[in-house]
Amino acid sequence: FYFRNKHRPFLLFVSLLHVHTPLITTEKFQGRSRHGLYGDNVEEMDWMVGRLLEVIDKENLKNTTFVYFASDHGGFLEAHRGNSQLGGWNGIYKGGKGMGGWEGGIRVPGLVKWPGVLPAGTVIDEPTSLMDIYPTVVHLAGGSVPQDRVVDGRTLLPLLRGAEQHSEHEFMFHYCGVFLHAVRWHQKDSGTMWKAHYATPVFQPEASGACFRRGICPCFGDGVTHHDPPLLFNLSQDPSEANPLSADTE
Repeated sequence: FYFRNKHRPFLLFVSLLHVHTPLITTEKFQGRSRHGLYGDNVEEMDWMVGRLLEVIDKENLKNTTFVYFASDHGGFLEAHRGNSQLGGWNGIYKGGKGMGGWEGGIRVPGLVKWPGVLPAGTVIDEPTSLMDIYPTVVHLAGGSVPQDRVVDGRTLLPLLRGAEQHSEHEFMFHYCGVFLHAVRWHQKDSGTMWKAHYATPVFQPEASGACFRRGICPCFGDGVTHHDPPLLFNLSQDPSEANPLSADTE
C-alpha cells in the first residue's frame, strides 16, 4: 500500500482486533506481559502500531503524515475468566463498554502524531469525538464537508495547532444503541463540564459498576433505570460521577 501511494495522498484506516475479547494473541507475544493474556494483547498491538510508524518513517513520510490513534469505547468490565479481568480497566471512571452514558464507557484518550506541524508533548484536555475524524480528514485533503446536511463532527486541526483553546462541541449526546442515555454541556465561559443522565444501566450486583449477570449492560427495558429529573453531575469537580447534584446541593 505504502509503496503504491507514497508519492501521492493516501488514507490508511487500521481497525485492530486487539484488546477486545476473544484476546487472540500470536505465539510470539504469549507470556510477554506480567498482566496475563490481556497484557500480551496490548504488547502485540503496541508492536503492530510501532511497525506501521516505522514504515512511515523509513519512507520519509513522517513529517507529511497525520496519525490518529484512539478507541471506540472504554474497557469491557464484564469480560472475565475466573478471577482474571480480560477487558481492561477504566481508572476512576464509572462504567465501561456498552454503557452509553457513564464516563468509563465513552471516555478514551486520543493520541496524535504529526512531527514538524503539531507541537510535541502537548496535552489537550478538551472533549472531542470520533465523529471529528471525518471533517479533519476532509480538511487535510483540501476539501469541504457537505453543506446539504448536518455534520456533527468538527475539524480537530485548530485545537491541535493551538489556534483554538476550546473544543467546538458545546453539547455532546451519548447514545446506547438508538436510545439517548446522557448529554454533556461544555460551558464555554467557565470551562465547566456538566452531564445529565436520562437513563443508566442497572448494575448487577448493584455495587459492581458493571452488569456481570447479563454479560454486558443493555440499552433499554428492565435493564435500565430512567431518571426524571435526570441525574446531574459536574464532571469538572466530580469526573468519577460519584455524587449527583440536587436542588439542595447546587
